[in-house]
Amino acid sequence: MGKLFDLEGRVALITGGNGGIGLGFAKGIVDAGGSVCIWGTNEEKNAAALEELRALSPNVAAMKCDVSQRSEVDACFAETLKKFGRVDGCFANAGVGARGTAFHDQPDEDWQRVLGVNLYGAVYVLQASARHMVERANNGDPFGRLVSTASLAAISGQARGEHYAASKGALDSMTKALAVEYARYGITAHTVLPGWIATAMTEQTFAWDKFHDNVMPRIPMRRWGEPEDFSGIAVYIMSQASSYHTSETFLIDGGYFVY
Repeated sequence: MGKLFDLEGRVALITGGNGGIGLGFAKGIVDAGGSVCIWGTNEEKNAAALEELRALSPNVAAMKCDVSQRSEVDACFAETLKKFGRVDGCFANAGVGARGTAFHDQPDEDWQRVLGVNLYGAVYVLQASARHMVERANNGDPFGRLVSTASLAAISGQARGEHYAASKGALDSMTKALAVEYARYGITAHTVLPGWIATAMTEQTFAWDKFHDNVMPRIPMRRWGEPEDFSGIAVYIMSQASSYHTSETFLIDGGYFVY
């Protein structure tokens, strides 16, 4: 059974991998023997995350990349291939939120920023990864994992967050299409939908007593999620154990949605 989850020789690229859920993905993969390249825009956070990961394995790297810019994605992807020789899994995890403004007052720049990172950033990195994985499959090495990090907002009504919800809903739909298109190459595609997770993005919200008192009783597990709660799913997706499993929406929310 252990061999099913042995990731030795596998390489994962994780955007937004310098903190939160992305770093949780990275730690799980590295702990299972895989190599990881994390991308992020904050060089200090990149360095801190790299230090944490190097305590687990030397087979890690970090790169500064703004995924909303295709030219940066293409350059960093080429650099990742130069360093590791291959990319077996792509976790399109980078994401941003926006101020909670009524829909009819949301400015164009907020929509452009959110969609630029959350949706187009994912498109750019998934395209680069799929292209590489198909080329490898055509050369006799069929294996690939395409993963999008969406949100509960993709399937529930998030008032004052329509731009964020739109970006995450689009990710879920797009990833299902990827699963169908690329299955013949040994490439699977999944979406991860986190619930209320304790990250830098949610820190201020969780500190608001009214929010805490209203939301916490609706979480059957009675706690916020932690980045480490995403380590196991990353290992499963990257492993041979999930070879015949594709187009899944992994809802990781402590039971919040079904309660």
